[in-house]
Amino acid sequence: MKRDDTSSTLLNYLMKTIRWGILAPGNISRKFATGLGTLPNTELLAVGSRSQESADVFGDKFSIPRRYNSYEALVNDPDLDVIYIGSPHSFHKEHTLLCLNAGKAVLCEKPFAINVHEAEEMVALARQKKIFLMEAMWTRYLPHMVKVRELIASGAIGEVRMLKADFGFRTEVNPKGRLFDPQLGGGGLLDVGIYPVSLAYMLFGAPTEIKTFANLGSTGIDEEATILFRHQKGQMALLSTAVRLDTPWETFILGTEGRIQIHRPWWSPTNFTLFVNGKDPETINVDCPLNGYNYEALEVGQCLREGKLESSLMPLDESLEIMKTLDSLRKEWGLAYPME
Repeated sequence: MKRDDTSSTLLNYLMKTIRWGILAPGNISRKFATGLGTLPNTELLAVGSRSQESADVFGDKFSIPRRYNSYEALVNDPDLDVIYIGSPHSFHKEHTLLCLNAGKAVLCEKPFAINVHEAEEMVALARQKKIFLMEAMWTRYLPHMVKVRELIASGAIGEVRMLKADFGFRTEVNPKGRLFDPQLGGGGLLDVGIYPVSLAYMLFGAPTEIKTFANLGSTGIDEEATILFRHQKGQMALLSTAVRLDTPWETFILGTEGRIQIHRPWWSPTNFTLFVNGKDPETINVDCPLNGYNYEALEVGQCLREGKLESSLMPLDESLEIMKTLDSLRKEWGLAYPME
């Protein structure tokens, strides 16, 4: 009888419904809400905006029952388990601290913050209060990336020695737009460059040497950049990022016995080709239902149900190290944001 009671309690615990709130109903939040849509044991309960109209429009689109006209009202909803922060980069620290001080777990959109000092403040408060916090680096959790990690761990391409990855797109200069506004942390690095940088960390850990060049545009932000990392065991990562150039959007992971080519767009749900020396190439298709944002939400739900304070797939210390590297890159370019 005792064993049955324990099993029932454990099952209820593992099946607990995770109740979400969304802070800032912008474009990225729409994608995240779509990803939440059909997840089991998951409820999108509330949205918070700076205006009631915006909250209502978002709430109507995603059938969200509670709509708040301030972020303060959202974070003080007693029924929420976790809040997704989809605001611009420059507000991530402020909004994360707001949630944590209200006792709410947080999934914060990448980049984690503007710089490592902000990120350290966020992590310190989460650890002090023993509240879950995670950076929403969605690529880490996607099925094709899980399979890539499995193949690498199995030695399918031998010892991995080199990475080539990019993320750049061409858009017209708009001094008032988010991408070109230094006040909002504009530029390629924090918006899209973080993807290849984070991938290099996933494969090799923190770089021990950095070489980099960037072209700063008329508003002072990085419009295009190249980045070269050397890592602890001599592995190298050649990365590029841009907001004024279209790049191939493919990734090559090179090992001593072969390579993996992750197809366009590599940071989103996609497939890849495995090349093993002496064998025919094998294209591997990995099923990815919904839009891919569901996987980071599933990771949060699992962590919360297990009582974890951070994810092993995106540890807080790694988020801090990545922010430190992004700071180092900007220092080399002579790029500082007005709020720093």
